[in-house]
Amino acid sequence: MRIESMRSPELTSPSSPDFTTVLEQAVSAYRGEARDRPAAPTVVNALLQAEKAAKQQKLTYPFTSLLGQWRLCFTTGTRKSKNRGGIELGRGFYVPKFGAAHICFTATDIVAGNGEIGNQVQLGSLLLKFTGPARYLGKKNLLAFDFTQMQISLFGRVVYKQQIRGGKSQTEDFYNQSIAKLPFFAFFLMTEDFIAARGRGGGLAIWIKEGRRQEAGSRS
Repeated sequence: MRIESMRSPELTSPSSPDFTTVLEQAVSAYRGEARDRPAAPTVVNALLQAEKAAKQQKLTYPFTSLLGQWRLCFTTGTRKSKNRGGIELGRGFYVPKFGAAHICFTATDIVAGNGEIGNQVQLGSLLLKFTGPARYLGKKNLLAFDFTQMQISLFGRVVYKQQIRGGKSQTEDFYNQSIAKLPFFAFFLMTEDFIAARGRGGGLAIWIKEGRRQEAGSRS
């Protein structure tokens, strides 16, 4: 699996800022609740620290912690290594706000960890959305998924809708497929405000809970 061959930057010393604090600052700054935004390399290092801690402490998170809509805040992507060969993490960057990218999770069977995933990107009045089945393996904090339907909307009106990658038949066969053959996110940190994961391709990402700021404001 590609994720195992990833080459990641070395972690900094224990004297570096607590990774949770760094990630919380990044999320707050992205929302406009704080001025100082941690530099991209600092955020990448904090993500690596969080991932390492989750493995060492064998942390597990329930499927319910993922449910809802999340906005992509920060991502690294991957790049080819010029000197050592293979693939390594990208430098990381905050996602521009003019291109809102969201991911959402809904449950069809909480106990079994079965549900649906939606991934959408909006540029102005144009919305591109992919949906499909998902399966959560709680012991590994791993969510496997597949996109089987694409939808394009313009000014809030659906102008194109089409099944992809086998559509209905692919959805019905999804739960019989090996995880090794499916795209997935390996989550290593979940809070009420944000979630963080490594994708099958090796990149890291942070998503922030949509609506949390409005909810906090309504309670004040």
